[in-house]
Amino acid sequence: MNERKATISRNTLETQITVTVNLDGTGTSHFDTGVPFLDHMMDQIARHGLIDLVVHAKGDLHIDAHHTVEDIGITMGQAFAEAVGDKKGITRYGHAYVPLDEALSRVVIDFSGRAGLEYHVPYTRGSVGGFDVDLFSEFFHGFVNHAKVTLHIDNLRGKNTHHQAETVFKAFGRALRMALQADERMAGITPSTKGSL
Repeated sequence: MNERKATISRNTLETQITVTVNLDGTGTSHFDTGVPFLDHMMDQIARHGLIDLVVHAKGDLHIDAHHTVEDIGITMGQAFAEAVGDKKGITRYGHAYVPLDEALSRVVIDFSGRAGLEYHVPYTRGSVGGFDVDLFSEFFHGFVNHAKVTLHIDNLRGKNTHHQAETVFKAFGRALRMALQADERMAGITPSTKGSL
């Protein structure tokens, strides 16, 4: 399998974002976004997905974090799409259940080439760590639309908002890891009856 790395920059009047990914990494990460709780959640993706991830972002945080969070999701999706390439030899599907104390989340992903998000997370509070949890939906929409994946996210139970979010992101990382791993029996083969994804 070819080296699966990418660096994508996205600059608008609202944000300047650069994302670097190595899908075959060790889980190392570095974040400089001005949104600490999002950084904490993206660290879960890197560590549990064994994906090296670097994100630098400057955004209009004097307004709020919306544009920055959404644009990080978009840019990350673009980086994943470039890094995964033609998808030959990947497992394609991934899933994970992750608990944290009372919270439990399930994430299922398909590198289908089709953007689709089902996001069901009934947060018990509107913010955590000064972060508006509504913005997580914007992050995942941005990722899905530009990585061209089908993604189902369900928080099955939880009372602590931090725990709910953390189980979602840990499960997302684990599901990515499963879907992106090489399947030796599929070497050089696109995992689709269509012949392309």
